Amino acid sequence: MMAKVWMFGDDISTDLIIPGRYLVERDPETLGDHAMEGADPDFSNLADEGDVVVAGENFGCGSSREHAPIALKAAGVSGIIAESFARIFYRNAINQGIPVLTLENVEEKFEAGDEIEVDWDNGKIENLSTGESYETDPLPPLLEEIVQSGGLIGYLKRG
Repeated sequence: MMAKVWMFGDDISTDLIIPGRYLVERDPETLGDHAMEGADPDFSNLADEGDVVVAGENFGCGSSREHAPIALKAAGVSGIIAESFARIFYRNAINQGIPVLTLENVEEKFEAGDEIEVDWDNGKIENLSTGESYETDPLPPLLEEIVQSGGLIGYLKRG
């Protein structure tokens, strides 16, 4: 499915993804209304269902708040591609059913607004705006099963 790229740099913290003042919220839709507010206040108003976040190194650093991937999912983000992820955010994203891929030098390969198509299952990424294609390691099978189940709770309910 074709989507739009939202570009972010290095060290995007969970506080930039969902500012701390919203941590009292439990409703995913409300969290989604404030997704990426600390990095781009217009994100939640302009992002479309299925859009992809592309970022540099250490995406999701900072506190281990699960609110961050919940907010991104509720905002319609279909997945995240980054140079690298903070370890806890990486697993929290998967546990919420958000596919994540790492791609070396990703910031040189995309610009904000590029059209992108991602085969999350196989690690194939295409920048439709430039015609360039990239391959990276897909998620390991167990983590892919968790994502395809909609997250860890869905996976566990499947038994």
